[in-house]
Amino acid sequence: MALANYGVVEICAGAGGQALGLERAGFDHLLAVEIDKTACETLKANREHWDVKCGDVADEQLWHPRDFASDDESKRVALLAGGVPCPPFSIAGKQLGASDERDLFSWAVEACDAMRPRALLLENVRGLSMPRFAAYRQRILDRLAEMEYVGFWKLLQASHFGVAQLRPRFVLVALSEADAPYFRWPEEKPADLTVGEALRELMDEHGWEHLEAWVEMANKVAPTIVGGSKKHGGADLGPTRAKAAWRLLGVDAMGVADDAPARNAPHPMDKPPKLTVEMVARLQGWDNTMNWHFEGRKTAKYRQVGNAFPPPVAEALGRSIKNALDHIGEPREMKELDDSTAHDHVYRILKEAGKHIGMASIKRKLPEPYGDGQLERRIAHLSRDFVIDIKTTKQGPEYKLLGFKGFIGQDDHDRHAFFADRLTRSRIS
Repeated sequence: MALANYGVVEICAGAGGQALGLERAGFDHLLAVEIDKTACETLKANREHWDVKCGDVADEQLWHPRDFASDDESKRVALLAGGVPCPPFSIAGKQLGASDERDLFSWAVEACDAMRPRALLLENVRGLSMPRFAAYRQRILDRLAEMEYVGFWKLLQASHFGVAQLRPRFVLVALSEADAPYFRWPEEKPADLTVGEALRELMDEHGWEHLEAWVEMANKVAPTIVGGSKKHGGADLGPTRAKAAWRLLGVDAMGVADDAPARNAPHPMDKPPKLTVEMVARLQGWDNTMNWHFEGRKTAKYRQVGNAFPPPVAEALGRSIKNALDHIGEPREMKELDDSTAHDHVYRILKEAGKHIGMASIKRKLPEPYGDGQLERRIAHLSRDFVIDIKTTKQGPEYKLLGFKGFIGQDDHDRHAFFADRLTRSRIS
């Protein structure tokens, strides 16, 4: 039976890419929380009826997930959604994971436990899908199972949802055990929208005489647009490799333009044009039917757009989640509940042992052979996100999993001091 309403609480909402997509899928925002002041102004300017709170999402003085919990099944929040900070998992960064004070992924899962929505949607960078974070992902799934949710992970490409940009995002969807059998990932289609076709109208604003030559050059999807950090300078379209890819598409990625090319602007082979903020937004999936504008100066606008979740991807995910909540279609078998699908068997073995255990014992429990070096590397990866005690014995080292290093709301966690210091210097990003 369909819900009377589809209320969503969104954390780390940014400038509204995910919010807009979820709205178009039929969800109604009860709350949007974002730390960047300019992005908050963008949300407020575009949706005056939304409750937008600006500040640290984990600050209980700002809001608390429990405020949205309800024992009345008919009044439960339908969805908790968000795009928590990416640096802890970014391939371009140090991949500190749970040791990075900016990590809020596990905190968001605990917020889900406090709120008890029917569904959870969290998105992050591709790095979270890598083997380095297998145990981190496993912990998330195990914690969700304790909360009686079923979690699904998948790497999605924005270009498969009508966006002229690769932009891989690693997505977690979790639903209550009653709704999960009805969830299916949205249908993906081959990328067919090129940069040239996506931006033809905007590039032609002043009748550029070399437009067709440029459209022919820009005949592929864009590399991932990077929003950048407040620690660095003005806006540009990404690191060195990305700039080279943009150059092949006839785009100067060294900055962002104020306007489209003039009618007599040089040929793109001689001087490639820069993109405007509006063009970058178009490549992120905003189109002229969405009537969405961004607050702030040019660099602030660009960063909001560059860090956004493409609205068409969010809309497709929202529709799939909404269908699951309405039990549309036939229920399917939940292979996600099968232990053979575990992301990290070594983590599971140490967790279930609850005591020191040697390498020989770990190997006997693994579903496939591991060499000593391979197992040592796996445990080394584990130790970056978890506290592991190593005891030396005559038979060799024994390992015991003691705890998780990440922030899940602890009053004594290092995040609080780190965050207070960076917030004072306005360097949270």
